[in-house]
Amino acid sequence: MSVANPVSRRTVDFHPETVKILPIHSKGVNDPETHEAEERKRPIMARKASSPMAPTFMVSAPGKVIVFGEHAVVHGKAAMAAAISLRSYLLVTTLSKSQRTITLNFRDLGLSHTWNIDALPWDKFRDPSKKKFYYSLVTELDPELVTAIEPHLQDISKGLPEQQRNIHRRSASSFLYLFLSLGSPESPGAIYTLRSTIPTGAGLGSSASVCVCISAALLLQIRTLAGPHPDQPPEEAETQIERINRWAFVGELCIHGNPSGVDNTVSAGGKAVIFRRHDYLKPPTVISLPNFPELPLLLVDTRQARSTQTEVDKVAALRNAHPIVTESILNGIDQVTCSAQRLLEDPSFNISDTTLAHIGTLIRINHGFLVSLGVSHPRLERIRELVDYADIGWTKLTGAGGGGCAITLLRPNAKAEVKQDLEQKFDEEGFATYEVTLGGDGVGVLYPAVLRTGDGDGGEEIDQQKFENAEGPEGIERLVGVGMEDLRGGWKFWKRATD
Repeated sequence: MSVANPVSRRTVDFHPETVKILPIHSKGVNDPETHEAEERKRPIMARKASSPMAPTFMVSAPGKVIVFGEHAVVHGKAAMAAAISLRSYLLVTTLSKSQRTITLNFRDLGLSHTWNIDALPWDKFRDPSKKKFYYSLVTELDPELVTAIEPHLQDISKGLPEQQRNIHRRSASSFLYLFLSLGSPESPGAIYTLRSTIPTGAGLGSSASVCVCISAALLLQIRTLAGPHPDQPPEEAETQIERINRWAFVGELCIHGNPSGVDNTVSAGGKAVIFRRHDYLKPPTVISLPNFPELPLLLVDTRQARSTQTEVDKVAALRNAHPIVTESILNGIDQVTCSAQRLLEDPSFNISDTTLAHIGTLIRINHGFLVSLGVSHPRLERIRELVDYADIGWTKLTGAGGGGCAITLLRPNAKAEVKQDLEQKFDEEGFATYEVTLGGDGVGVLYPAVLRTGDGDGGEEIDQQKFENAEGPEGIERLVGVGMEDLRGGWKFWKRATD
C-alpha cells in the first residue's frame, strides 16, 4: 500500500466482516478507536434516556455507483465508488408511552409489520456475554441471536409469493437485529417509515443506504451521536460516521451474508472511496476521497435483469482461457482507476473543462476494457450509442454489467434541449433515466422533521401521512428531497474533513 499524506486522506482497515476507519498515522486523539476507548470509561448512566415523546425526525443516506474498476477489483485491482444523489429516507415517529409497539413500514417494498416491544427476545440480546454497545465493533452475526429473532419473522408478509417474502424477511431481520442490539426493553414505541428513490436490484447500493438510515436513526434515538453541525470538528464527525457505518454493516450482514462493506462505507460518508483487495486472505484497504467533486451524471437503468455471479464467472473463465491478454486488460482497468485517483488527489486539482475531459476519457476507456471482457450487453451498448450520437458526455456501464445501469458524465456545455430529446428516446426504448449528482453528501438528519420554507411561517412539518402519500421518486424529492436547499433548508450532514 502506498504511503499517504495523513493530512489529505484517510484509509480504512477493511475486513469483509467490518469497516474500521483509521488515520494513516499512528493512533492519537483523532482516532475513533482512541476516542471510543475514552467513552467506554464513562459510566453508562451518564447517557440520558430517550424521551418517550421525542419529535418526529428523518434520516437520509445515498446510493452509490462504481465509477472505475468493475471486475478488475475482483482480481486484486483498485476500484472507485462514489455516492449518488438518489437516496433513502427514513421517518421516525415516536409513539406515546402507553403504545408498546414498533412498526416497520417500508412503503416502496410493500412491507409493513408491527412487533410488541415487550415480546421481543431481550434476554438473549441483553445477555452480558453477548451484549454489544453503540461503540462496539461487530465483526459477524451471532448465530444464537439470529436464531432468537427467527420466530419474530415468521408472520411477515404472509400470502405474498415466496421470493418477495424472502426479501421482506431479510429486510425485517436487518431492522430487528439492529433494534435489539442498540435498543432496550425501555425503548419507546415508534413507527419507522421508509421511502427510497434508489432503484432496487440495480447495483446502486439500495440496501446499504437503508441500513445506514436505520443505524443512524437508532443511534440518534439512544442519543449516542454528536452533531451534525457546521462547526463540528472533523475528528468528531469522523467518529460519528464510523459509528453509523459499523452498525450499517451489521445490517448488511443480515441481508447479504458476506457483503464487501464498500456500499455502506460510501453511503455513510458520502463523496467517494478507493477500494482494493490485495489478497483474499488479507484485509483490503479503502481510501476516502473527501475532496471528490460533485459532478452532474445521467444514470440510465437498462431494466435488464442480470446476475453478478454470472458476469464474474465469465471474466474468470476468460482469464483461465487467455491469462496473459486478460491480465493485461485487468491491469489496464487498474491504471484507469489509479489515473483518476492521482488526478483527484493532486493538491492543485480543480474542476475545469480539461480535468472533466480527463475523467470523461478515463470513463470511455474503462468501458472499452469492460466490453473486451465480455460483460457489456446490447442494451448497455444502445445507451452508449445514443449518448455518443447526442455528444453530451462520456458513458460506461457501472457494476457487474450484463444489464443493470450505465452512467454518463455530462459535458458542461450539454444543451438542455439535446438532453431532453435524449431522455425521451431512452423512455421510448424502455430505459429508466435519472439525472443525479455524483459525489454528494453521506448520511444526513432532519431533526425535527420540519423543512424551512423561508417564508416566515416556521416551515413545513413532514408527518407520516404526507410522507407515505408522496407519489414515486419525484413526489418524495419534492416533499423532503436532499439537495433542495435553494427552496428550503433543514437537512444537516456529518462531513469528512477536506483539505
